[in-house]
Amino acid sequence: MKYEILKLLACNARYTSEEIATMLDTETKAVENAIKELEKDGLIKGYKAVVDWDKLDGAYVSAIIELNVVPTAGQGFEEVAKKIMKYPEVESVYLMSGVYDLNVVVKGKTLKDIAWFVAKELATIDSVTSTSTHFVMRRYKEMDVELVSMEEDDRGQIWV
Repeated sequence: MKYEILKLLACNARYTSEEIATMLDTETKAVENAIKELEKDGLIKGYKAVVDWDKLDGAYVSAIIELNVVPTAGQGFEEVAKKIMKYPEVESVYLMSGVYDLNVVVKGKTLKDIAWFVAKELATIDSVTSTSTHFVMRRYKEMDVELVSMEEDDRGQIWV
């Protein structure tokens, strides 16, 4: 039952215990107890709204930063990841396989703010050997929530 509760809450964190119990054909108290246990065990880390920041007329810019890092002995990438995740500009940090080591999602008010953050903060960390910044132009889907309906596309008709 815990896995099913997690899936439902991941889709909509505003479901009530009663709604989840109905969907899973179980008792409300059992759902409440399971959620408390999931929170206590750290499987549920928090609850967040998915915000369409584009509707705020440029009040928010985000970028994906690829970092190459020299891992430290005994710590690997953990030490630099812990340092990076403490910055308020950082939304997410992921250890990656492939061409680069860490994927860092950052936010700022302007492109210049993000460029400054990368140049003055991320690029100057001792174990960071290179950065590559990709600015997010438009979000279509985030955390399983569609932000843009293709019917709303305002780019105009494409004629072939």
